[in-house]
Amino acid sequence: MKVTQRKKDDAEMQFAEVSRRLEEQRSALQNLLQQLQTGQREFSEMTKEGKTVNVGVIMTYNNFFNWKRAQIEQQQQLILRTTQERQQKLKKLMELITYLKSIEQLKEKRLREYNEELLFEEQKMLDEIGLQLSVRNH
Repeated sequence: MKVTQRKKDDAEMQFAEVSRRLEEQRSALQNLLQQLQTGQREFSEMTKEGKTVNVGVIMTYNNFFNWKRAQIEQQQQLILRTTQERQQKLKKLMELITYLKSIEQLKEKRLREYNEELLFEEQKMLDEIGLQLSVRNH
């Protein structure tokens, strides 16, 4: 039971760790999306003001947007893999919790059976003592 409890504790720590990583990755994705939006807003404001935008600036922004989109795609893939890993850790944790509960129930059942047997043996001894006292008094 102690071994299973340790395994469950380890599984809880692993689940918490992968959950923390997932939240960090989601936060990183939000940052990337904000950076892309900021770049798009800058480019949009630049073109709205009526400024003449040369090809070099357009190419620079285009490269930036492509680079950010690639980073976003990579981050989404990382989040997907981490989500799958988190699900596996959760499944393992749930299996260990279920197994630990079944062990605890079995332990409680054995204890009840032992106590019942002990009570039965005590009652037998008391009955025998009562019988011997009854035989002596007659």
